[in-house]
Amino acid sequence: QVHLVESGGGLVQAGGSLRLTCTASGNTDTRYAMGWFRQPPGIEKEREFVASINWKGSSTEYEDTVNGRFAISRENVKNTVYLQMNNLNSADTAIYYCAAAITDYATPIDYEYEYWGQGTQVTVAS
Repeated sequence: QVHLVESGGGLVQAGGSLRLTCTASGNTDTRYAMGWFRQPPGIEKEREFVASINWKGSSTEYEDTVNGRFAISRENVKNTVYLQMNNLNSADTAIYYCAAAITDYATPIDYEYEYWGQGTQVTVAS
């Protein structure tokens, strides 16, 4: 079992930046790929992929609308993964979730992730 806790969310003006942090505890000896997903507000909005990174940190994947603005990274010695978000806009407003997958590659597929955090709210004011 792995327990994930996100932090770093908040309210930011459009064009601003935030850095999200996800810290893992529990069975951290297993090599996990890590991902960030988000769920925008609204009952018809589904959870969507944002970014992912493999265990070594040598491979990353990004959703098209965040590519070039967001950067995912990790520090395995700290059991931590980060999401640096720059040039935020209102479409980035969502609850952001950290997830862990027992796989060797930076998968963008949500059902491949076994463990999920509780989420952190990011609100971008226009």
